[in-house]
Amino acid sequence: MRQRVTILLPFAFIAIGVVARLLPHAPNVAPITAMALFGAVYLNRRYALVLPLVAMALGDLAIGFYTPGTMIAVYASFFVSGLIGLWVRRQVSVRRIAAGTLAASTQFFLLSNFAGWLFGHGALFPRTLQGLADTYLAAVPFFRNTLFGDLLYVGVFFGSYALALQFIKVKHAQVSRLPKA
Repeated sequence: MRQRVTILLPFAFIAIGVVARLLPHAPNVAPITAMALFGAVYLNRRYALVLPLVAMALGDLAIGFYTPGTMIAVYASFFVSGLIGLWVRRQVSVRRIAAGTLAASTQFFLLSNFAGWLFGHGALFPRTLQGLADTYLAAVPFFRNTLFGDLLYVGVFFGSYALALQFIKVKHAQVSRLPKA
């Protein structure tokens, strides 16, 4: 029973993350990066890298798709976040989770804005080095939102999971101390 719960719990958190993405939220305050990190740490590797992409695709079916080049970069970025999560998995600690979250948020900012500049924002920013610099500068407020959302959801996912495991451990210990009938 306990093992089944610890296997199903990450899927439950990820399902919550999918729903949270569909609810109204501030720009770039979404659970997908946290899902990618969390899933890579606690799920079987074959699910870890694919599940955030499936969650994105389901969300995009409901929300709508966007520029193909930018979309590919965004999906690639969440795949990279999963790879970062596999690095966190090697030695799970608060410091490593925080470093992984910062790395995932930063690479998302760099990759998605580069793709936006290259494929989608040509009318706003010319395809020059100055245009790229202007793109990144204009996106800084969104990076703050991204970092805030990623830290928030990572804290909720990893913290809730640790609390749930602790609760299960305590309950299991209490049950095992009950007199046998």
